[in-house]
Amino acid sequence: MSRNFDRRSFLKTAGLATAAGTLPMTLVEVAFGQSSRNFTFAYISDAHIQHIKGNQFVRNWDRGLIRAVAETNLLDPRPDFVFFGGDLAQLGTKEELDHGAEILSRLRGKLYCVMGEHDYYLDLGEYWSKLFGPHYYSFDHKGVHFVVLNSILTYDDWTYNRWPTAEQRMLEMAGLDNPNGSPFMVGEKQREWLAKDLAKVRKDTPIVVLSHSPLQKIYKGWNFWTEDAEEVQALLAPFDKVTVLYGHVHQIQYNKIGNIVFTSAMATAWPWPYPQSYAQVESYLPKLTVHMNRADPFFERDATGWQFIDVYSGRVAVNYNLYNNKARRVAYNEATGQPEDTQYQSPDARIPPQTHY
Repeated sequence: MSRNFDRRSFLKTAGLATAAGTLPMTLVEVAFGQSSRNFTFAYISDAHIQHIKGNQFVRNWDRGLIRAVAETNLLDPRPDFVFFGGDLAQLGTKEELDHGAEILSRLRGKLYCVMGEHDYYLDLGEYWSKLFGPHYYSFDHKGVHFVVLNSILTYDDWTYNRWPTAEQRMLEMAGLDNPNGSPFMVGEKQREWLAKDLAKVRKDTPIVVLSHSPLQKIYKGWNFWTEDAEEVQALLAPFDKVTVLYGHVHQIQYNKIGNIVFTSAMATAWPWPYPQSYAQVESYLPKLTVHMNRADPFFERDATGWQFIDVYSGRVAVNYNLYNNKARRVAYNEATGQPEDTQYQSPDARIPPQTHY
């Protein structure tokens, strides 16, 4: 059986019954008919650490990551492992990555990491790899096959030939709504690896894919987009139940394409709104549920939040608890074969959101 959580019962479990505010992480429960196979994992994403050097103050979003790590460590039962979903750094520098890695090192238990574009485009992931290992890989855990992809690659000409310096390449790719950017992709080499990896897996095995970009085409103008998404989806299509968890978009999204359910995570840094001109590309957009405004600069948790994700026999149900204590549940409906969402008032809605910690 999957377990239902609410914010108050979670805070009591975590020893935080008197705390208010939001939790910038995700707990995922994978539940099967045999309870001995059930397990949970936590998912934290998009910290965008900036380094503070000397007396020069640079906006640093590390407080969200610090809090996520601390509250993940308080989870009871303890998750089997933790995923970090990408964009640990803002500009991919050694100082930023070291600072982020030092915060993540306080996590209790196994950590798996996903590559984000902010981690990659300064030195093409060289230093990130020294800290966290390969850019893509797979593993099995209690009957579930996990696949981690580096989905933020792009065309070789753009990557290697266009920019006079690595710093300029990083700045261009890190920009949002930037015409000098280039579409993300998994790439032919990685797709060939994925095909070989999946060939060894039974078609009734639940598949959980972790990527940074959405593995679907949402909005190209902001690079909420993966250029070879259809090719990746075709490799996943033969499996009965596939879940793709992704970060990058800093907002709540869900979608279903065939047997693949897509679910985003909110960031620990700041939120992004939904693209304002989405009507021009409406056919590409998944269901948009909770509209996010740009962050209030005096309230860094504005429009961020935390969510529990239950995976029952490969189907995802997401329980979001937003910054304003409103709760929302997105669950797969077996009767309709589609995700559906409902909004409800959290039982502790009388507790005001916490703006400082």
